[in-house]
Amino acid sequence: MITANTAVNNCNQCHQTLVWQDGLYHCENCDISYKKISFCPDCEHELEKLQACGATNYFCKACNSLKSKSRVRHEFNAV
Repeated sequence: MITANTAVNNCNQCHQTLVWQDGLYHCENCDISYKKISFCPDCEHELEKLQACGATNYFCKACNSLKSKSRVRHEFNAV
């Protein structure tokens, strides 16, 4: 599932809001857990998520640069 950069994360199957549980996003309705993967808006490589002091940033190893979180594309992959 591809999502816009929003604070709401929805299940790929039933579109209910996912909850954070045990380090993954979980749909209580479908009983499916998801890993949120972020991709570079310029080259489509998977991004590294950097978190410090309450701020979240994304780094692309392929482009060797930081990426704006407002431009990042996210997918939820079932685990």
